[in-house]
Amino acid sequence: MAKNQLGREIPETYLNSFGLFEGQWAVHHEYKRSSGLVSSVKPGESKLLGSIREAIEKTGLKDGMTVSFHHHFREGDKVLNMVMDEIAAMGIKNLTLASSSIANVHEPLIEHIKNGVVTSITSSGLRDKLGAAISKGLMGNPVIIRSHGGRARAIEKDEIHIDVAFLGAPSADCYGNSNGSHGKANCGSLGYAKVDAEFADKVVIITDNLVPYPNTPISIPQNHVDYVVEVESIGDPNGIAKGATRITTNPKELLIAENANKVITSSPYYKDGFSFQSGTGGSTLAVARFLQESMRKDNIKASFALGGLTGHLCSMLEEGLIEKIIDTQCFDRGAIESMKKNENHYEISASFYANPANKGAAVNQLDVVVLSALEIDTNFNVNVMTGSDGIIRGASGGHSDASAGAKMSMVLTPLIRGRIPTIVEEVNTIITPGESIDVVVTEIGIAINPRRQDLMEAFKDVKIPKFTLEELKEKAYQIVGRPDPIEYEDRVVALIEYRDGSIIDVVRKVKE
Repeated sequence: MAKNQLGREIPETYLNSFGLFEGQWAVHHEYKRSSGLVSSVKPGESKLLGSIREAIEKTGLKDGMTVSFHHHFREGDKVLNMVMDEIAAMGIKNLTLASSSIANVHEPLIEHIKNGVVTSITSSGLRDKLGAAISKGLMGNPVIIRSHGGRARAIEKDEIHIDVAFLGAPSADCYGNSNGSHGKANCGSLGYAKVDAEFADKVVIITDNLVPYPNTPISIPQNHVDYVVEVESIGDPNGIAKGATRITTNPKELLIAENANKVITSSPYYKDGFSFQSGTGGSTLAVARFLQESMRKDNIKASFALGGLTGHLCSMLEEGLIEKIIDTQCFDRGAIESMKKNENHYEISASFYANPANKGAAVNQLDVVVLSALEIDTNFNVNVMTGSDGIIRGASGGHSDASAGAKMSMVLTPLIRGRIPTIVEEVNTIITPGESIDVVVTEIGIAINPRRQDLMEAFKDVKIPKFTLEELKEKAYQIVGRPDPIEYEDRVVALIEYRDGSIIDVVRKVKE
């Protein structure tokens, strides 16, 4: 075993391919980007194919290759299951699945793993029954978990070599020009798909809305597309926002949001032209509502908002409180409609958004980011991947990317969730290192990272209770008791890559 900078034990088996995490800025990247295989198309040649099976045959997909998908349809996605079922029926085995994320709806992958169709996975997240099955040892090879920016970096550096990308597109023409803002299953931004389309050897666009050439606006251009297949349905648009953008009425979550807004508006970054990213669900979504009221009152405008977008932030754009939005994923119908009609709502790729190795990611321009957590420990390390039982049930997403880039990163969490403390001695799984987190906000007060003496000075007169994380942990333990340690086996079921490609943690098999 070898220990990384955070004291996490990493089996030396994996150090041949991955280095140990040594700090958020320990790695300097310089590389020539992989361009993918390019095959010319002559005048008169058609890219249109009659079926998914024909597309699989035309791409030359065979045993041992890597296939990718995007997750913009979230719980409404039909493309991944449709394609993987056809691949299985054709007898192709031993594939690596490199989907940008995996949702509950992708539970059929369990059978494809059992049958040897999929033997390796790299993704941002795993949920529900698939996450539980992998946590209990379903796969022979550990899953590799990457952040959104880390995935884009790995693709561009050819650490993830995509042989065939199967990309659902709500609107496409016969030559492959595609977008996500039009069509019956529109999902808005195709930010994650854009990276796959640019670097995969073969790209298949799958659409249920074939339109005359040229299809505009163009998110994925024809020069990145090999084949186009029209199917009856690529997804249910109602599944895009499922569970992501609920407007909270929970008093505890509203208190957290109110405290977070006080932190933002009392910070040195809150001034005309500041920038921010705010997440979805519960208190993180509610922050934007409080912030909107403060910005109106204080006559302050934001230069831009970033990230996965909700309709609420888009309403702030229309009101003039935000000048521009740059968007890698739409989380609800409001955001999708905004991208369609607002010229200041821009679509960006995951690499533009958060790749730590390119010539400058958008997260580097953030003043403030508001994030959530399943757990946070007394060293400010954050877990958004495994539950209190050690089971994989979340996603790395852009958590570590935005935290590293922003001038002030905030994590919002209740002191306890149900009967389980969220502030603990040591998190189950580190996704974001403590050096990236500046302020933790709870319903009873805040904790400022001792690394940020400037923020401690800035907030000393702000009327909000201040604690150390050790004090908050003890308050949580007094209410619900100290949690029993989870029992793990030695076997590693997932490797957690930090955004720079080093190993920040591993997930071990939970004992039955």
